[in-house]
Amino acid sequence: MTEQVVSLLRGLPAEAVAFLIATVPIAELRGAIPWALTPPPLGGGLSWQEAYIWSVMGNLLPVPFLLWLLEPLSGRLRRWGPVDRFLEWLFARTRRRGKLVERYGPLGLVLFVGVPLPVTGAWTGAVAAFIFGVPFRRALPAIAFGVMLAGVVVTLASLGVLGAVRALF
Repeated sequence: MTEQVVSLLRGLPAEAVAFLIATVPIAELRGAIPWALTPPPLGGGLSWQEAYIWSVMGNLLPVPFLLWLLEPLSGRLRRWGPVDRFLEWLFARTRRRGKLVERYGPLGLVLFVGVPLPVTGAWTGAVAAFIFGVPFRRALPAIAFGVMLAGVVVTLASLGVLGAVRALF
């Protein structure tokens, strides 16, 4: 199965692969940007600008759908015991890690998403917005700004200090 996925991705343009990697929970920008910046055949060989743009766009794609669908889906899925236990675990974990969101609302959401640590990102940010009741019209721009900020951090980290200075000048 893994070989089939890899062979399918090898046939796609590097921009599309970076976009798709960024849509996947956990990988998100932390996986897409380093892959996109890595020279072929192991990576996409994109410029830092292309890596940033395609990865940020891919990471933002699921966000509006998550914000719209988390409440109705979680309500329906909680009827099943195993799913209810998983959602309870996910929500409890997000509550523990989401103190910034709880305290500062949309600004906390920007920081929560914008600092690229394990278990933070657009997907978890959408869950945190749902849990802490941040309205869609405030959550979407906050998560988008956080994703853009995280993209800058991951891009600079992936390029290294000298590579980042060289790329800017």
